Amino acid sequence: MSVGIIDIVVVALYFSVLGVLALCGAHRYLMVLLYWRHRNDAPKPRARFEDLPRVTVQLPIYNEMYVTERLIDAVCQLDYPREKLEIQVLDDSTDETVEISRRKVAEKRAQGFDIHFIHRTDRTGYKAGALENGLRKATADYVAVFDADFLPAKEFLNRTVHFFTDPGIGMVQARWEHINRDWSWLTRIQAIMLDAHFVLEHTARNRSGRFFNFNGTAGIWRRKAIEDGGGWEHDTLTEDLDLSYRSQLKGWRFVYLVDLASPSELPGDINAFKTQQHRWAKGGVQTAFKLLPTIWGSKAPLKVKLEATQHLGNYVSFLGMVLLCLLILPSMMVRHDMGWYGTLRYLDSAVFIAAFLSVFVFYGYTEQQLGKGWMRRFLMFPLMLAVGVGMCLNNAKAVLEALVGHRTGFVRTPKHGIGNKGSLKGMKYRGRSNVLAVIELLFGVYFTFVCGFAYQFEMYGALPFLALFPIGFFYVSGLSFAQAFGAGKKAVPVPAAKALEKASA
Repeated sequence: MSVGIIDIVVVALYFSVLGVLALCGAHRYLMVLLYWRHRNDAPKPRARFEDLPRVTVQLPIYNEMYVTERLIDAVCQLDYPREKLEIQVLDDSTDETVEISRRKVAEKRAQGFDIHFIHRTDRTGYKAGALENGLRKATADYVAVFDADFLPAKEFLNRTVHFFTDPGIGMVQARWEHINRDWSWLTRIQAIMLDAHFVLEHTARNRSGRFFNFNGTAGIWRRKAIEDGGGWEHDTLTEDLDLSYRSQLKGWRFVYLVDLASPSELPGDINAFKTQQHRWAKGGVQTAFKLLPTIWGSKAPLKVKLEATQHLGNYVSFLGMVLLCLLILPSMMVRHDMGWYGTLRYLDSAVFIAAFLSVFVFYGYTEQQLGKGWMRRFLMFPLMLAVGVGMCLNNAKAVLEALVGHRTGFVRTPKHGIGNKGSLKGMKYRGRSNVLAVIELLFGVYFTFVCGFAYQFEMYGALPFLALFPIGFFYVSGLSFAQAFGAGKKAVPVPAAKALEKASA
């Protein structure tokens, strides 16, 4: 049978996309290498303040009735002189959270804390706008930020503030830890994904002299570094990433403390997780468009420019993943019909192995560094890989929106105050599935047939990797429907109920 130009294009495009995705794995090896090379180069403060500086702690909140009181209590327990601590509750909420946080602030003020309730009815700029509004009223030269679901360690300020004795330090970031890691398979998977970012990537980038970013929470800034960077801007959905690069381009240096953990809550709802990933993916690409020309025009070292390009542009790989999904079956059929199958059969397996081996090394080494229980966590890797595949449509949609300039508002990730036990049943702030879940379900069906064809064509080496596709799409879509249909219409948690009882008494 003659070979047509379309047949050649399909196969060439398929292997090109697969090859590029495999090459992306080389960056994971680089991160592992840099981490290993600098694993003992822990940062230390240049000196210690004899007279501790005043610090403002900002708590941006939007409709977080389940965790607001817990957050304020935790911040008020920080081991820092009360007369040197200012707390701002930046509450943009539109529900019961307003009254809950207002009353909690009044309670803490009565106990002698310098704490302020700042409520906006105009949410211009969303979180960035709230932080900028609070900064105008702040009285300190150092500003720490904690999102609503975080529980800062008592020693957080004493562990971080002394780094600012070095006049070149602009920000200090702590590692995220997860109070509900073992709540479900989904939270375990998220924890593994984030562990690699906070243990390996941040450490490797920071200690090797490359740029890394403030993560929007669990960090403390020198106020002047914020102002020199241009302040909080809201033309992207990742204001933290944006300001981080602008500030470092101005010459400010950042510090990452991998050994200082700040507990937080992972989304227990798959649709909330999708919302979070969509915002991070879209905001990352928006920030790349905004800043990469400036980065490449700067005097930053080449290694910084290259790493910044990978870091800011890494979400674009999800477009390649979707394209790969669409090309797998046509490529298989063309090669089978044209008699190329025997020649290229083992190439699939080799490239798949190259692409996925780096993932196992990257995440496996991360969990090993975390120590106890790492082998148990390692057993979750196949499902983690499948969920990563299943999320590609959600993230690719976000990337496309950024590429075409489609503007959307900041949608916060709802949290419910759960630990490793508890239920989301009857709670507010539940995500809702949409048409994307239907498409994910169809992709699951499609890849079931792809696996069948792979078996028929004796692609035994690639079959384990191909099986991740239907598993991932079925898991993500199925959980989207299950959790959306199980979402309660209305609920009042115990802390809110107590606050409302006091109000009516």
